[in-house]
Amino acid sequence: MERTKLSEQMKHKVNTTPENKPEYDGNFGTVISTGSTLLDLAISGGRIRGGGLPGGILVEAFGPSGSGKSVLLSEIAGKVQRQGGEIKFADPEARLNTQFAKLFGLHLKEGDYSTPDTVTQVFKAVREWEPKSTKVVNGVFADSLAALSTDFEMEAKEGDKMGMRRAKEFSEELRKTCRIVTQNNYLMVCSNQVRINVDAGPYGQKYISPGGESIGFYSSLRLRFSKPEKIKSAKITIGKKEVQRVTGVETTIEVFKSSIDKPYRTAPLTIVFDYGIDNLADSIQYVKDYTNSKVYCLEGQELSNSKETAIRMIEDGNLESKLREEVINIWEMIELRFKSERKVKI
Repeated sequence: MERTKLSEQMKHKVNTTPENKPEYDGNFGTVISTGSTLLDLAISGGRIRGGGLPGGILVEAFGPSGSGKSVLLSEIAGKVQRQGGEIKFADPEARLNTQFAKLFGLHLKEGDYSTPDTVTQVFKAVREWEPKSTKVVNGVFADSLAALSTDFEMEAKEGDKMGMRRAKEFSEELRKTCRIVTQNNYLMVCSNQVRINVDAGPYGQKYISPGGESIGFYSSLRLRFSKPEKIKSAKITIGKKEVQRVTGVETTIEVFKSSIDKPYRTAPLTIVFDYGIDNLADSIQYVKDYTNSKVYCLEGQELSNSKETAIRMIEDGNLESKLREEVINIWEMIELRFKSERKVKI
């Protein structure tokens, strides 16, 4: 199908708009997209159309290594900048390079980027920060909390043998910082690793995030990444050898805790190397799965049996916004099916 013809046929779209539209919170404020339509909806789709991350909250994104946490933080930071906000990016692991940042439209000026050693340095910088405007959402990012040390550990010759000092410092610093984040409408997003909980027992939580319980307590939103699955390319023949490459990863993010909207919603996340979050791939698959279609389609028009071809057709026809609208409409229809019919409490 020609690209121009596809755009023309989209005018005669199939109506997927919910008959009864959800009621949204008009005072929810400005939101920042995560780069994934489905993750935006899982986070706050019940409060604002299209969902997203509001300002004034602390977010913890935690999960196994290589699951895409750094990519998510970079995507959000780039979105904050494009919406007129300023950012502070703390990188204790010292691995974020400028080329990687440019993938997400993230431009790190002098003063935006730091490589702190300790818990205190990260949160003290937040309290002392004075962005030019607080009328927009400004972002603070830390990747990752697991790499942070403590003043005691850095200075003491024997180190923190008991391993409790870091948890105590997190608790102290968060108590002093959480109100600053809310009052100044900052969006603070921190990534964290997971480790095996040796004290879990047979029924306890097998994996926990390091740094103590305070991070989870003070977070308005906790996003848990599942174990990533590799995306492999098709095999190509070079000489007499078949060659295949891993081109990205697929994971699922669960809204593990939320004081923004309903928790325990999930969203798939596809990450392609040298590209970032592939929102089109997740969205076109979502439409196919929930419209009972045998091929990839958009607004009732068949695109292709191949996901890659369907994505190229959407990109060539500049139909990304139409795809986003269809995903939102389908998501709203599903949520309305689960809407409580209970009488409002008196």
